[in-house]
Amino acid sequence: MSSATNGSSKSAATHKIKFTKLFINGEFVDSVSGNTFEAINPATEQVLATVAEGREEDVDLAVKAAREAFDNGPWPRLSGEARRKVLLKFADLIEENADEFASLEVMNGGKLFGPVKNFEVPIASETFRYFAGAADKVRGATLKMSKNIQAYTLREPIGVVGHITAWNSPAYMFATKVAPALAAGCTMVIKPAEHTPLTVLIFAHLSKLAGVPDGVINVVNGFGKTAGAAVSSHMDIDAVTFTGSTEVGRLVMQAAAMSNLKPVYLGLSGKSPFIVFDDADIHKAVELATIGNLTNKGEMCVAGSRIFVQEGIHDVFVEKLTAMVKGWPKGDLFDLATRHGPQNNKKQYEKVLSYIEHGKKEGATLVTGGKPFGDKGYYIEPTLFTNVTDDMTIAKNEIFGPVISVLKFKTMEEVIKRANSTKYGLVSGVMTKNIDIANTVSRSIRAGAVWINCYLAVDRDAPHGGYKMSGFGREQGLEALEHYLQVKTVATPIYDSPWL
Repeated sequence: MSSATNGSSKSAATHKIKFTKLFINGEFVDSVSGNTFEAINPATEQVLATVAEGREEDVDLAVKAAREAFDNGPWPRLSGEARRKVLLKFADLIEENADEFASLEVMNGGKLFGPVKNFEVPIASETFRYFAGAADKVRGATLKMSKNIQAYTLREPIGVVGHITAWNSPAYMFATKVAPALAAGCTMVIKPAEHTPLTVLIFAHLSKLAGVPDGVINVVNGFGKTAGAAVSSHMDIDAVTFTGSTEVGRLVMQAAAMSNLKPVYLGLSGKSPFIVFDDADIHKAVELATIGNLTNKGEMCVAGSRIFVQEGIHDVFVEKLTAMVKGWPKGDLFDLATRHGPQNNKKQYEKVLSYIEHGKKEGATLVTGGKPFGDKGYYIEPTLFTNVTDDMTIAKNEIFGPVISVLKFKTMEEVIKRANSTKYGLVSGVMTKNIDIANTVSRSIRAGAVWINCYLAVDRDAPHGGYKMSGFGREQGLEALEHYLQVKTVATPIYDSPWL
């Protein structure tokens, strides 16, 4: 690897890691056991920090703090206006610390400084502002019942929430889960992904500066099989949200069912179709196909990694896509011109390489990429396969890496059927100038979002979530707030009223 590609190590060396402990009841503390684990820089494979490892006993302490804060603390009892002011202050602090967040995500996650600072951190801060605006607008309804009884509904916070987050976008993930839960008046325990715990600890620190009371936000670093399992199965947690793989999502749901039947909201895997019709703007389609697969080194559940191209433009499309993939800029992760970084961790790096081997063995044509590069770090070349068929492993399974598969199709009816022939249903993309095709396909695709002539159209006001084995529940949008609210009906008799 060139020195430019490894330039991030110099910036990392000058950045001090401030927070590595658990955050319980407003304080940074060691784990009960004293155990720790290493946070690795995926660009250099060097140890970045030693982090406190929480286990069941630490989760229990965090839940007790959250329970006390919910049952007897001020946060659920504050007016919506008061919570709104705290969330707005939190948003300002996130914005003010954009460089800190971006640097941490470069070093701990192999992400790019520019996109994190200029895209993901602003999304996080604006998500807090969005739900701050909802905090004082939680409303019930007045009901006219069939008998001489009047009734109304109360919207009450659900209680203590357990958030288990993924490693690919820590700042974005924190905001989409925590902001609506805070707006609703909930308290919480957060178990960040073991590969990227450092971002969430900065958020924990800022929460105290913003005025979030002690015990409302608690963070327990640790592993899924210990800390994550303890959150999922805890009898005093009232709801759980999880973002990650479908396989782990099953375990979270099972643990919740076997404990106190807490509701679960799951954001899981995807294998999304990106459909390009003959009449599409081919230059725009190639650009969006590349961005929709190689952004964040392909570590996106929304990656449009099954690119269906209609036969009339297939060859030209592949030619242009090949040139763009080959030219995808590599370099220093702190350089704003760089577009490609290392995979987040060694296990994921090895998994992506294994899928590339599956593609070659099963008969797909490797057009470009397909190999590691550099002398250190978990770097894999942006990879493009053509002549991919629906039954190939790379066309069926979520790869979560910089691997693109192109499949050819003839008719709209055919591609709708093939696009839906998957166990997943997270998002989809459609490129066409024909409004009839756009309408028909968008109503036929079984997915939580259909992006027409655009891609990665994620916004704080747009609900995001999946169909089928991509999970259930929604993040972002006012729909997200519903997960953190209970509906209570209050009924009273009406005596001698002239109006019934």
